Amino acid sequence: MEVFCLLFFVNWGYLVEITAVIHSISLIAILIILGAFVAKSYPFNKDTRQMFITLITNVAMPAIILSSIFSVEINRDTLRVLLFIFVLSIMINLAGLLLGYLATLIFKRHSEKKIEIAILSAFGNTGFIGIPLSAVLFGPEGALYAAIFDAGVDFTIWTVGVYLLQDDKKFSFNLIKNLINIPIVAIVLGLIIASLGINMPLIVTDLADMLAAFAVPLAMFFIGAVVSDFQRGDVKISYFEVTTPIFIKLILLPFIVIFFLYDTNLSRLVTDIVIIQSMMPALTLSSVLFAKYSRDDKLGAFITILSTFASLLVIPLILYIINHILI
Repeated sequence: MEVFCLLFFVNWGYLVEITAVIHSISLIAILIILGAFVAKSYPFNKDTRQMFITLITNVAMPAIILSSIFSVEINRDTLRVLLFIFVLSIMINLAGLLLGYLATLIFKRHSEKKIEIAILSAFGNTGFIGIPLSAVLFGPEGALYAAIFDAGVDFTIWTVGVYLLQDDKKFSFNLIKNLINIPIVAIVLGLIIASLGINMPLIVTDLADMLAAFAVPLAMFFIGAVVSDFQRGDVKISYFEVTTPIFIKLILLPFIVIFFLYDTNLSRLVTDIVIIQSMMPALTLSSVLFAKYSRDDKLGAFITILSTFASLLVIPLILYIINHILI
């Protein structure tokens, strides 16, 4: 009887958790659809696109980072965990780059899009989707861990990623300058304030909380607008170029991460955040990066859109598997 009761409560707890995940993913899907409908009745031009990107990256993301940091007690052990997540993020991104490049080298050796496929296989939408989703599922501490993972993604993009995208393969001052962006500054500044034990005024914390609430709707509306603006005839891609980065990013890479994190001494929260961030859909700004370095920006946009919708089904499925493996 005791065993039966224990199983009942374990299964009930899991049912509540997976219901919360499905609920969050469903909300994201609805917001994306709403964004697509709004964009149909309002011109989504270059200026509108830039306004969305600026609001999300320079206002909403820093706010959700600071709001998370102000809500979590930061001590030496916490800083050690954050540094570990940052390094682990870099390693996972490098693994994704390697998997994408090797897959193209083995199965489509003469492809001219090896770098694009590698980039799309490695870098996920850990900022636009990952941080808000982690905040919804795991609260402020989860959002903080997700933000640190996203910082690792940014670091890898603007160093190794940009290096690979360049034809002449050289590092420059501009590359280093790109690493200094407002979300990164928010992470560093917030951690310094928290480490020194400085209590921020209530108006600052309330403002951060209010602006953080905009992160999810803005990000999802932006993705919906991109979907609405995209025309399938704009890009010619092969079946291999579609399936390879999506399979690696949403399935293969997360399962590799699960394999290496399984039965470790990491807390359950850290493990869940790292796995969730590792299976985020392709980077939203990949098309912008590709265009900047004369790569196939249409491929980047198409894979971003397709992987985003695929993730709405894949993320709950993999979380279901995680619970059966790690519980």
